[in-house]
Formats: sequence, structure tokens, C-alpha cells
Amino acid sequence: MVTTISVDEEVKKLLENLKGNKDWSTFLRELAEEYATLKREKVRKELGELFEAEFEDVKVRRWAREY
Repeated sequence: MVTTISVDEEVKKLLENLKGNKDWSTFLRELAEEYATLKREKVRKELGELFEAEFEDVKVRRWAREY
């Protein structure tokens, strides 16, 4: 099934330049997949940083109780 997505002309020109020779379905699928991958990587990094911060906090508390 083919559908139409309405966008501003400026956005369409930008997307057409990025699209190159690919068909719209392939281009948009790859764009969405790349976005999802980058979003997952960002969340993974943020969780890793949060885990490290929590771990350091636990280490400091344990050290404070010992002394």
C-alpha cells in the first residue's frame, strides 16, 4: 500500500538531498532505524553513567561508615 506524507517544501528538499538515489521507502526506513539505534545508544550511555555514579555513591557511603 502506498501512502502520502505531507511536509513543507523546505523539508522535502532537505530529505531529497539526503535520500540521493534511494527510493523513499528504503530511505525513510533506514533513517528511522538509524534514529532508533542512536537513541538506544544514548540511553545505554546515560544508564551506564548513572550506574557509575550510583556505584561511586555506594563506595563513598561504605567508606564513610568505616571511618
